Amino acid sequence: MCGIVGLLIKRPALRDQLGALMVPMLVGMTDRGPDSAGLAVYTAPVPEPSHKLSLYSGANQVDWSQLLLRLAKELEGVHEIAPTGTHAVLTSATDPDLLVSWISRHAPAIAVLSIGQSIDLYKDVGAPADIAERYQFKSLRGSHLVGHTRMATESAVTPAHAHPFTAGRDFCLVHNGSLSNPHLVRKKLEPLGIRFETDNDTEAACRFFEWRLREGDDLRTAVQRGFSELDGFFTFLMGTDQELLIVRDAFSCKPAVVAETDDYVAIASEFRSLAHLPHIKHATLFEPKPEEIYSWRI
Repeated sequence: MCGIVGLLIKRPALRDQLGALMVPMLVGMTDRGPDSAGLAVYTAPVPEPSHKLSLYSGANQVDWSQLLLRLAKELEGVHEIAPTGTHAVLTSATDPDLLVSWISRHAPAIAVLSIGQSIDLYKDVGAPADIAERYQFKSLRGSHLVGHTRMATESAVTPAHAHPFTAGRDFCLVHNGSLSNPHLVRKKLEPLGIRFETDNDTEAACRFFEWRLREGDDLRTAVQRGFSELDGFFTFLMGTDQELLIVRDAFSCKPAVVAETDDYVAIASEFRSLAHLPHIKHATLFEPKPEEIYSWRI
């Protein structure tokens, strides 16, 4: 059992309140996921050719300013870093694949959580309220976000196993449910060059969509293919730099509720995480139907 939350702000004037509106949603899912929590937030994109890398140092002590100096000496370009505790967002015009390779060689204790022009990603172990406070989630600004609280049932409680999972650029996925064939999915994808970082079943779904997007599918087509390839129970919530998407499996035993107004689209595993939102009494409320794809664009 896990909790998912998603929030897309339609009215640009409200985007400064994204984090403040989201924190009660995430904390409201604590009973469904007390082990760890995380979120991906989509901000105004950095200009081409720059990208942002979300970094995580865990229990390792990292001097972020020193890391930036070392990076500037070895890789040309303008680099900036914004640390928040054990996380930091690195912005650079250098090719992100080169940056990932450099970090792997020179700072192997640092994990790269996400890459893109809009996405910032945070995840850690502990109670959702503590994580929200640790990384100042209330101050987050942006157009939309995807969040998750985890109750581990099939793999370890670590930041690496926490959600969201990411693939490619500006894509993330969170999952409430359990897949029965993650090892078969992995066996199929690894020979195709798709790399796995954990034994988490949700990562198998994320890598499946990574493969299909790499092969030229749009997100909806990739999800449609997933109905026949991903076996088990799931509510998937996904984010890109332009879109928020939710889908449930054919049995729809994993709960989800959507509230939509002229100002926002809000999604949670249970209504209690939506009850505080402005004008919720006048929102259109519904539960997503089985194997029907719902998406909203910014």
